[in-house]
Amino acid sequence: MNSTFADQIAEHVRCAEALGRQAPTLAAVIERLIACFDAGGRVYLLGNGGSAADAQHIAAELVGRFKRDRRPLPAVALTTDTSILTAVANDLGAERCFSRQVEALVRAGDVVWALSVSGTSPNVIRALRSAKALGACVIGFTGRGGGDFPSICDVCLRAEHDASDRVQEMHQLAYHLICETVERRYAS
Repeated sequence: MNSTFADQIAEHVRCAEALGRQAPTLAAVIERLIACFDAGGRVYLLGNGGSAADAQHIAAELVGRFKRDRRPLPAVALTTDTSILTAVANDLGAERCFSRQVEALVRAGDVVWALSVSGTSPNVIRALRSAKALGACVIGFTGRGGGDFPSICDVCLRAEHDASDRVQEMHQLAYHLICETVERRYAS
């Protein structure tokens, strides 16, 4: 049993080392977020399942605080309003649960940040296309294959794995690094 744990930890480390080689992508995300906040824009986050939880986690880090005191940064997880999500899914179809919110809330210059292991979730892809049409910057976090994300996103981080657990672990590491750097910019 210990070798299984050791093998999984070694695999995690290999993924983290690959993430380290994506420093320019991380820097590009940070640059886009800072430009958005400096211009008075907002960040909207979305994803399904574990990625929905990550979207909420990122929003909490930005609105609250991560490690330093600073002003709250405007971020909204589009995964949290069950009345909107269920009404849109029921009345318009589940594939529109995020795009409808994007169409209602997002303005040119905002950032829409989506997380999807596969990069192929229809409701996420539709929201990203809506965001692009509105003039928002689109950031995507996905897995090795990337699905539709690389062709839609302005900045796309791809974790070097296909399994949900490893991909989401790398997403969490990446967004913690991003939040820490963005926070440093606004710390008092």
